Amino acid sequence: MAAHGRPALRDLFDESPTPHIAHPPRTHHRDFYVATDGSFRGPGGGLGAVIETRDGTRVARVATADTPPDNNVAEYRALHLGLDVLAARAPRDASVGVLIDHDALASNVNSAILATRHPDGKPPRPVSIPTATRYHWRGIRARLNGFDEVRAARIDSDQNPAHPLANAPDQYRHVNREPDRCVLPDVPEPTAAEFPPPSRADRNGGGGGRASD
Repeated sequence: MAAHGRPALRDLFDESPTPHIAHPPRTHHRDFYVATDGSFRGPGGGLGAVIETRDGTRVARVATADTPPDNNVAEYRALHLGLDVLAARAPRDASVGVLIDHDALASNVNSAILATRHPDGKPPRPVSIPTATRYHWRGIRARLNGFDEVRAARIDSDQNPAHPLANAPDQYRHVNREPDRCVLPDVPEPTAAEFPPPSRADRNGGGGGRASD
């Protein structure tokens, strides 16, 4: 179990919908998982990120105060930060699972990934980016393109281990003093061939605009 009594990031990723992308068993062998969250509360807020390998080994945690103008900006800033931290600790050929409790952002990440595979660079559906997040989205896309394979899963905020870090950054500031680690995951054991389940894109009622605070 991870911090705060929550399941390891791999377990959360395996059980969560991945908008627009089917979720076959092979995706359960991500090299790294990063969960991020942004908080906007009146005059202030915070950003949180947790990174683990597939065997649950913690790579990094971040909790920092921030002053975003709204919740959307907070969420995009948090993902940008988490991917920056991961990029400094993971090889370029890593496969990454992203866990986000903001529906539109998870959808945009997967649409951007699918667009890179399309001959014309077109996403499966239009990507709508809030104006105030456009520079962070540019940085997010650059980081996404820097890994071998990326996929985003949508999780509930009460399951997100980055949620308390973003909502109480002063309380969790000690996590920023944890020593830097560059942990490579163990090579997974070969498994028997499995039939992929149907896409989980519409699980839990589809993409209904849920976002954390």
